[in-house]
Amino acid sequence: MNHAAFPEMPYEPWRETRETVHRFLQVVGKVRLAAAPRRNHWWNVPFHVTGRGLTTRPMGRDPVFAIDLDLLDHRLDLSTATGVRHSFALPGLSVAAFHARLLHALEAAGVDVTIADPRPFDLPDSGRPFAEDTEHAAYDPAAVTRYWQVLGQVNLLLERFAGEWSGKTSPVHHFWHTFDIAVTRFADTAVDVPPGADPVTGEAYSREVISSGFWFGDDAFPEPAFYSYTAPEPDGLAAEPLRPDTARWTERGGSHLAVLRYDDVRELADPHGAVLEFWDSAYRAGARRSGWDFTRYDCPGGITDPRV
Repeated sequence: MNHAAFPEMPYEPWRETRETVHRFLQVVGKVRLAAAPRRNHWWNVPFHVTGRGLTTRPMGRDPVFAIDLDLLDHRLDLSTATGVRHSFALPGLSVAAFHARLLHALEAAGVDVTIADPRPFDLPDSGRPFAEDTEHAAYDPAAVTRYWQVLGQVNLLLERFAGEWSGKTSPVHHFWHTFDIAVTRFADTAVDVPPGADPVTGEAYSREVISSGFWFGDDAFPEPAFYSYTAPEPDGLAAEPLRPDTARWTERGGSHLAVLRYDDVRELADPHGAVLEFWDSAYRAGARRSGWDFTRYDCPGGITDPRV
């Protein structure tokens, strides 16, 4: 076993902190949604992992600005291209207080941006404005730093996995609405979006995709895990084998998700290799059933030059 490769990350001990941080990210994420240039499949919306936490990357104009979450010093930093900086500490803040301080920071920095719908997205309290949420205020700094450490390791594994394929691939990004980190491979095949699909779903799944990632668990699956899914799901997907042996298909939301438990990975001699093997087996299962061309897009070692 190699516990040093991935730190312990049980769901329940940091659940309340996770719920608070998730909403912090949604507040910042909705600023990013309002201020970043639109990209296909909503690639402009998620966060990216840094050496100290998370970043929106530069966005807006007049002034250009960025918001960084330092998860080692536990501060939010807002900075502009003109040199203005505003920062505040995260521990001890409710979601309402965090929301108020961020709005003040934006105003103080001369950033004019309006959150279109200042409420949580797809969370149990989605009807309550951020400005009224004094319930979520838990913040365990050690747990938050550990969360960032896990993100950092998974981010590098996803970058490595992304390099094994030369087709259209998303950036590796941390989604603030679902609190997961993922990379997605796209086929050229367009998908007929159902008329009743919401704009988020319709744009995200307008092409055949196979997505690979990691999430920290939720009440329905209260433990962290690596995952993969194919959308639209082809017939017979769940009959395909997965590696390593501890991986399994599980039904979720009317479709099948390939799942490899984080705690199972921690017990293996080569946890990083096992995760890469898992994502590859799930990708090949979906691609095989969907008729994707392996030979056209396989990119061993991240190299496309046939001379190498």
